[in-house]
Amino acid sequence: MTTTRFGEFITKEQRGRVALVRFDRGDGRNAMSRDVMRQLIAAAASFDEDAETSAIVLTGDPRSFCVGFDLRDPEGAKLAGAGLAERRQAQTLGARLCRAWANLAPLTIVALEGYCIGGGVALAVACDLRIAGNNAKLSIPEIDRGMNMTWGSLPRLVSLIGPARTKRLVILGQPISGEEARGIGLVDEATQPGLALDRALAIADQVAAKPPLPVRMNKLAINAAASLNEATASADFDQLLLCQGSDDFREGIASFLEKRPPRFTGQ
Repeated sequence: MTTTRFGEFITKEQRGRVALVRFDRGDGRNAMSRDVMRQLIAAAASFDEDAETSAIVLTGDPRSFCVGFDLRDPEGAKLAGAGLAERRQAQTLGARLCRAWANLAPLTIVALEGYCIGGGVALAVACDLRIAGNNAKLSIPEIDRGMNMTWGSLPRLVSLIGPARTKRLVILGQPISGEEARGIGLVDEATQPGLALDRALAIADQVAAKPPLPVRMNKLAINAAASLNEATASADFDQLLLCQGSDDFREGIASFLEKRPPRFTGQ
């Protein structure tokens, strides 16, 4: 088994035809800063010339897969004073992260424990299979923070769970458990708490035991048949830039950080 590190928080363990990528900030929250997102893109890119790996398991902190984008990311303060072109380019990072993982040739399996929020959900649905502890908490609170759901995730969510359930998940923003997520097709299996990674690795071992070329060929063909069209979400980062100029965006972020109910005005 060989281990490769991508920055401070991302490691890759190669176990024959199975790779385990672990995203762990060690704080029980696992928020995604822009630096972490670049590290995750680098981890995905490390498979570009890899013809041997059949399955990749992605996991987070054992206490939380990811609580979403890090609202205290120091790069955010710098970008607040940047020009429109620079801010617009910065907003493409999340979509590039999810696209990097969606385009991987090996089968990708995500092991979810604890919280999986916002950007964590976007990354999880960019992968092929999701295994969650039955008491995991998945939610998309972006609208309650005064912004739209981005990173090209809406077409993937609609493909997985349909338009009505996507609207409930995104617009109502109510958390659902791993077991509830399994019931609507957002995750593929729910396990006892703490066992999601073991189950994901077991599935990865099953995949690795199969002939590797047909696995990759059929994954590509299935994705093509699903007709996931990211072009339909190509403007979501422009929509986010528009939202970020609103009073409601500032109120949504402030109320979250101050732990109080928001007072939205539509401005």
